[in-house]
Amino acid sequence: MTGSAEGNPFLDVTFGATFSYLHRTIEVDGFYDGDGLYRVRFMPDTPGDWRYHTRSNWAGLDGQSGTFTCVAPSPGNHGSVRVSNTYHFAYADGTPFKQIGTTCYAWVHQGEALEAQTLATLKTAPFNKLRMCVFPKHFPFNENPPERYPFPCLARGQSTLTGKWPLQVLPGWSFDFNRFEPAFFRHFETRLGQLRDLGIEADLILFHPYDCWGFARMDAATDDRYLRYVCARLSAYRNVWWSMANEYDLMPQKSVSDWDRFFRVVQEGDPYGHLRSVHNCFGFYDHSKPWVTHQSIQRSDLEQVRTWREQHHKPVVVDECCYEGNIWMRWGNITAQEMVNRFWLGTVQGGYVGHGETYVHPEDILWWSKGGVLHGESAPRLAYLRRMLEAGPSAGLDPIDGVLFMFSVVGQAHAYYLTYFGPHQPTSMRFDLPEGEHYQAEVIDTWAMTATPVAQPVVRGKMMPLPGKPYQAVILRRIPEEADGQTRTQA
Repeated sequence: MTGSAEGNPFLDVTFGATFSYLHRTIEVDGFYDGDGLYRVRFMPDTPGDWRYHTRSNWAGLDGQSGTFTCVAPSPGNHGSVRVSNTYHFAYADGTPFKQIGTTCYAWVHQGEALEAQTLATLKTAPFNKLRMCVFPKHFPFNENPPERYPFPCLARGQSTLTGKWPLQVLPGWSFDFNRFEPAFFRHFETRLGQLRDLGIEADLILFHPYDCWGFARMDAATDDRYLRYVCARLSAYRNVWWSMANEYDLMPQKSVSDWDRFFRVVQEGDPYGHLRSVHNCFGFYDHSKPWVTHQSIQRSDLEQVRTWREQHHKPVVVDECCYEGNIWMRWGNITAQEMVNRFWLGTVQGGYVGHGETYVHPEDILWWSKGGVLHGESAPRLAYLRRMLEAGPSAGLDPIDGVLFMFSVVGQAHAYYLTYFGPHQPTSMRFDLPEGEHYQAEVIDTWAMTATPVAQPVVRGKMMPLPGKPYQAVILRRIPEEADGQTRTQA
């Protein structure tokens, strides 16, 4: 809608609409998109005839009504991802979502050529979730200033790292924090829509400490205004997840009550209830708080995933378990094999894990921040894991006790069991399966990406041969009773 461009519409004009279907009514905030243009975006969840009625403190935008028809979703559109079965995820239509995520913090701030290359890489990569920042990033390997900023840039300053911590606002930068930069957000939305079209969830990081421009040090009123604006612009994209921060605990200028408020502002500004989390460096946020939908964790000890699940009864996503690469920082130089190992360790604890890649590059184009192309060896193995997860129980993989001694087992009891031996290399193993049930076994080589069927059915107490190699997994699928009887007769 066209309205007033006088004064400062970002502060002076309120705008939104009420959308109605039968007995349901949904309030949605609109936003100013510059040049006298006001928008309100809506993501209906039910096919049929909807009505809308605008509201504004400016008469020309207030009281406009109309109708539209929501049609059935197109193929591949399963809606937004939600928590499912307490510890897992599914799309709005019930289709399971098996998270295999990655991180490209600042990829949308790199310019057309590199951003296009990142999208081309993602098109064939295994990842269905991408962690990415709204604000640009200032950090080693990330000293190039972006083309656009979310606020109008009044003066440009220095961008060379000083080597001091915590990072400070560098001299010369000036922004108008009372306005937003529509061109920045239009570009951001283009990338968000392209991820959606690739089937990739965008885990949007709203704040982070790696800043030289002052975005991490805005006052409370500006923080809240920014969050409301982002929610108004982006909530209608079905592939949005909200992460309040990357390493929230490295921002001492924000208190716990600030983070609580951020969650509430986002929760109130998002009429669709997209997933909400916050990521840590050292200390955890209290994930038991009701506005947290799932736990986003940075840790390298993946065997703790089950403990975190049971502590808060929410899904666990270890978004940062260290990165495959060879840079000098400890968190950025694990091997590809160790990255794959950590994904499997998290999986057999009933959780989900995230990937990142940080190989030294002559132009500092590291996937974990700028995107580009993947140089490592873990991605094909993670694609293999994703296929295995998607072929597994739709309800998810939950811990099951009493099946193996000293090794974790997940699955769905009486139907499907998965275990993983990591660096251990047993030549045989006994499974204490339910009495009278027979299972078909496959031995999975997680690095070679092979699945070898075991000839004989596995039953309770029977030793099953194994290859005596590290990084092997075993899947046990129950044989239906009819087929089970035939197998015993033939044997």
